Amino acid sequence: MRALAIAATGMNAQQTNVEVIANNIANINTTGFKRARAEFTDLLYQVERAQGVPARGGEGVVPEGAQIGLGVRTAAIRTTHIQGTLEQTGNSLDLAINGNGYFQVQGPGGEILYSRDGAFNKNGEGQLVTLDGFLVDPEITVPTEAKKVVVSESGEVYADMATGEPQLLGQLTLVNFVNEPGLDAQGNNLFKETLASGAPVAGVPGDPGFGKISQGYLEGSNVDPVKEISELISAQRAYEMNSKVIQAADDMSKVVSTGLR
Repeated sequence: MRALAIAATGMNAQQTNVEVIANNIANINTTGFKRARAEFTDLLYQVERAQGVPARGGEGVVPEGAQIGLGVRTAAIRTTHIQGTLEQTGNSLDLAINGNGYFQVQGPGGEILYSRDGAFNKNGEGQLVTLDGFLVDPEITVPTEAKKVVVSESGEVYADMATGEPQLLGQLTLVNFVNEPGLDAQGNNLFKETLASGAPVAGVPGDPGFGKISQGYLEGSNVDPVKEISELISAQRAYEMNSKVIQAADDMSKVVSTGLR
């Protein structure tokens, strides 16, 4: 009975949906996290009677056919790159992007990765690094004698020295992508360029198409708890309905098999 297999695909799809929602909720307090949503498409159709073919006797054509869908499949899990709320921390090395763009980070082996997480720190050599110790690109080194680090909205990094004269340490840059959902999530709030995302386009914060830097702030997760709970309830109901279909199809199959004895 096809209903069993069709409903099974629906249960698998809703299981995936629940897993995506669970990951969103788990990262509700993750800095710079972008929520995801599962996208589904219908499967192939089995044609019982084709439309548009000549009718019996050759006069006219069949206006409507009979096609039975074979279920659903997961087409994509799309990340929604929407700005999260900026949360004030007071830490001078916490940087948030207010607008479009990604920080560049030197990952393992010198590979360039991208992140919206601006919770930076200094390593033992005074270099600006992520919480996992990856160097921020372009490299910024803070002198040991610096009293304070100041970052402008345009990404210029200054150090207040003991002499009272600010010293320019470097210029932070941002990158944009033609297709942000095409980025490959690497974990640890990092993304990797892919053919689907397109090549990174670098620019200075505040330039057209690029966001500005907010020092002393971090970008919060863009997960909406109310929306996620609503989506979770909807997925649960859909899963239950598919399980009811399987139960009903099984009962019908038992009736048929009993009647044939």
